[in-house]
Amino acid sequence: MSQSTRRRELGRGERVLPGVWRLRLPLPWPGVPHCNAWALAAGDGIVLVDCGLHEEGSLEQLERAMAQVGLRLGDVRLLVCTHAHSDHYGQAADVIAAGGCELWMHPDHAHATAAAEDPDAAIGRRVEIARMSGVPLGPLAAWTQAAKERPGGVRQIVAPDRDLVPGVVVETDLGPWTVHETPGHAPSHVCLHQPGRRILISGDHLLGRVSLYFDYGWTPDPIGEFLGSLDRVQALDARLCLAGHARTFTDVAAHIDANRSLVHERQARVREIVAQRGPITAYEIVPSLYGEPITPANASWRLPETLCYLRHLELTGALTCDGGDPGRWGAAGG
Repeated sequence: MSQSTRRRELGRGERVLPGVWRLRLPLPWPGVPHCNAWALAAGDGIVLVDCGLHEEGSLEQLERAMAQVGLRLGDVRLLVCTHAHSDHYGQAADVIAAGGCELWMHPDHAHATAAAEDPDAAIGRRVEIARMSGVPLGPLAAWTQAAKERPGGVRQIVAPDRDLVPGVVVETDLGPWTVHETPGHAPSHVCLHQPGRRILISGDHLLGRVSLYFDYGWTPDPIGEFLGSLDRVQALDARLCLAGHARTFTDVAAHIDANRSLVHERQARVREIVAQRGPITAYEIVPSLYGEPITPANASWRLPETLCYLRHLELTGALTCDGGDPGRWGAAGG
């Protein structure tokens, strides 16, 4: 079913624990039909963790989900964003305006807010990365035009009132939630942990199914950062996870192991492809790595993920790039 004919979801709310509500919000993306915001009871109102993508009618979907569990936007006493991607931060301006609340978010949010501030520059940057990765001019021109026509998903850039970093505590009726930096998926990513109840709000660091995405080019080594973040979250020993795109799940350790295993598996496959076919461009690696052709629908996450593996393998001394235009990758010392 095409994106244009696929039936869109509606906002839905449900209680998952006393004082915890899941707000399931629709998304327009193929394969990613919804995201979660989480409402946490806090005194005479709630702490809202994440707030969904901004698009036509999206605020009404958030209000619909909240109304189903007896909440309204005016109840929001604090908005916390696990990271600055549009499906978690996009409606922040509207939520703040309705609730008169503060926004807390990690300060390394330029990976997302810079794109919202200057979309043309952000598209140009991604085009140059793709060109240097070997993407042919025809598909690149088509992607560029589609990107210019695609809504950005952020209602308005809002700077955080407080940096969401370790040492900051989010107070709720369930007790205090501690902040844990978990970069990899995004430089601004954090998880929240309620130690007494062993609950983790994982954003997109852990999802209901293993689905990897990394922002490329904003930090030196997203793969290394992600693996370190998995170790950091594993040490918390959480027993219930409230994720950004899934139902709640309890096998947190198994999800951590599955993410770690998939990263190692794909890194090993990249090394194998380069050994067999190198020197090779990142674009040429993608179909063999994922077992499917690169398309306009998957290029925006498959290519950055591949580049992140290549970068990590370069930093660890396994691969090298010749620095050409486009760049070609080979085994170190080969």
